[in-house]
Amino acid sequence: MRRGAGIIAAGALFAATTLAQQKDGVVQWGIQRRQPPPETYTRVRKRASTFEEIITNEEARGGYFATCRLGTPGQDLTLQLDTGSSDIWVPDPTAKVCSKSGTEGCALGTFNPDRSSTFKVVGQGDFDINYVDGSSSKGDYFTDVFQIGGATLQNMTMGLGVNTDIAYGLVGVGYALNEAIVGTTQSTASVYPNLPVNMVKEKLINTVAYSLWLNDLDSSSGNILFGGIDTQKYKGDLTRINILPTTQGLYTSFAVAMTSLIAVSPSGQDTLTSKAFPMPVVLDSGTTLSYLPTDLALQVWKEVGALYSPEFELAVLPCDMQNSEGYFSFGFGGPSGPQINVSMDELVLDLTSGRAPVFNTGPYKGMDACEFGIQNFSSAPYLLGDTFLRSAYVVYDLVNNQVGLAATDFNSTESNIVPFPSLSAHIPSATIAPDQSQATIRPSVTTPAYAASAGFTDSAGVNGSENAACGLPPALGVAQLSVVGLTMVFVMLGSGMFSL
Repeated sequence: MRRGAGIIAAGALFAATTLAQQKDGVVQWGIQRRQPPPETYTRVRKRASTFEEIITNEEARGGYFATCRLGTPGQDLTLQLDTGSSDIWVPDPTAKVCSKSGTEGCALGTFNPDRSSTFKVVGQGDFDINYVDGSSSKGDYFTDVFQIGGATLQNMTMGLGVNTDIAYGLVGVGYALNEAIVGTTQSTASVYPNLPVNMVKEKLINTVAYSLWLNDLDSSSGNILFGGIDTQKYKGDLTRINILPTTQGLYTSFAVAMTSLIAVSPSGQDTLTSKAFPMPVVLDSGTTLSYLPTDLALQVWKEVGALYSPEFELAVLPCDMQNSEGYFSFGFGGPSGPQINVSMDELVLDLTSGRAPVFNTGPYKGMDACEFGIQNFSSAPYLLGDTFLRSAYVVYDLVNNQVGLAATDFNSTESNIVPFPSLSAHIPSATIAPDQSQATIRPSVTTPAYAASAGFTDSAGVNGSENAACGLPPALGVAQLSVVGLTMVFVMLGSGMFSL
């Protein structure tokens, strides 16, 4: 898939901390927050036991990270967790990006193969992954010892980024058919056991499945639980929906059918429609923002009073909108499927690591500007990234090709871990969404009354009534911003890049 949006930034970092816990066959792999750096980049990419790992909310860097250990003796690296890709890869210390002048280099760590007695090249020059923004990582496939969340895998296949312009590695946990080598060879025979599959082979977990709890935007940590679910990390019902195969009948990404979107605020609610409904959306932790079809995104922007910023090539809005009482309800798998509510405090993000840009014209003149967590994209598959996933408890079942969804229980301190009992077992404690066949029905496309719009802005103390007057794009204003106290901002979206 490899289309995501992340914010990659340089600067001072707290030391990464991995909170690993193993009990009754359960290992927790967790996430910790890092301090934002001075430069900001946005990249768009597409690509009976349980083990749980704490993962770090890298709010400014644009993703969730955790510390892993590679080789013999072990070398610690902090890697990004990515459900939208399928390879583990790590930067080589000789990569030019690690010594690039004016940057922090590869501050999250590199892997030196010369210092590992168990390193073995298994595919010289075969590792090759490219992203739509022009970034890439190339090198060798190798095997070595890999430790994550208290679990040790002796012969884990990974990529070594010798020629890369990305300063940190990734832990891809998607379908094995989405591995970079499959795209290179154009052959499914090239598939190797990636991390979730290998954990089953090593009898560390019972099935190829894991659950993801990112927690809220202000939280310092969440976790990924391999081989099980935690019933104390969600509220209400956990509902199973089907993952969508490709036109060839293959499963390569976590695409599910999004079938509705409702805007709700103190002033009313609106059912938003799109000619793309029912639309495939990929649940991707490697994507910072969420990307919807342009016709739907424009309606969302108008509801909240978001304006398009030519400087940042993004929809922006006043930072005070994080106090809005409005929310969006995302529906999946048909009219009886799960619904996840995403509040505005999860959708308003800082644009820079320094002082916030300021609106210098229009209805928001003088207000601090923030990035809106829902952006537009011109073609499927669309993406629900971290701005959506923080509000959902998500279980990825790669054997039965299903996803479990429930409303997250923010900042839960309780835990009740339930393992999958066997390879073919369904998601514990989950019920199947009824009438998923109706997820293929195309609803009528209508123009909303925007009854919720005033409630979004008024409840935040923001006057957005003049938004539509500016005119570009339709029913949306254009924001002009001034940036103070920031030496350079790079915004990368697709292949475009500019400096401010």
